[in-house]
Amino acid sequence: MRGAAETLAGRIGFVDMAGFNLTETGSDNLYRLWLRGGFPRSFLAADDESSMLWREAFIRTFLERDIPQLEITLPAATLRRFWTMVAHFHAQQWNAAEFARSLRSSEATAWRYLDILAGAYMVRILPPWFENLSKRQVKSPKIYIRDSGMLHALLHLTTLTDVQGHPKLGASWEGFAIEQIITLLSAQEAYFWATHAGAELDLLVHVRGKRYGFEITFADAPAITRSMRIALNDVALDHRWVIYPGRQAYALDPRITVLPLADVPQLATTLR
Repeated sequence: MRGAAETLAGRIGFVDMAGFNLTETGSDNLYRLWLRGGFPRSFLAADDESSMLWREAFIRTFLERDIPQLEITLPAATLRRFWTMVAHFHAQQWNAAEFARSLRSSEATAWRYLDILAGAYMVRILPPWFENLSKRQVKSPKIYIRDSGMLHALLHLTTLTDVQGHPKLGASWEGFAIEQIITLLSAQEAYFWATHAGAELDLLVHVRGKRYGFEITFADAPAITRSMRIALNDVALDHRWVIYPGRQAYALDPRITVLPLADVPQLATTLR
């Protein structure tokens, strides 16, 4: 495409391809998919160590060869350090000033690095949803490493035991679930919502003119909270699901349902 002599506008279609999802791997492989991520060679590796070796090689090749081919002149070590920082801030609100201080650069440079990784589909910038409400709403985006396997490689987490004992356990699960939901629903519009008073919604998607909310938790038995009711009413959700790692779905309210992540493929089929 870079070598095309004329415009391709109106004569080309685009397909955004994610890694493997739960429909393709089967829900029985949920934890394997979470640990290794959706890149085929990583997911299909003979063991966890081989999968990690492939991901580490991918990261190095991506930084040293792929990025320069996109005509981005940036030291691989600098972008690697920034990518690792993003991994440690995975599922948190973006703070350009804090990244700039750590990199000893400007906020504009931090934004540029983030845009590079987002444009290469390595990072998801989840924008905030805000309306003209009386509550003070969060207006900074949240950042995620899109592939859970790459997140674990950047954090040096080789096995599921490593992940379950790490402080980023809940954040890793949240990012993994968000990517599965967005991919399976083919959601073109995805946001999060939060107020400075503490009410929040991890994921808001628009499907066929309806608003659906998702809260992701690694808890064994989620219960209804005040934050859930606030988001349900303030964002005018048609329904809210609480996604967790359990096996049973159950209702907390006529418009709030606790749902295993393994059941999201069936939900997506119903909603689309």
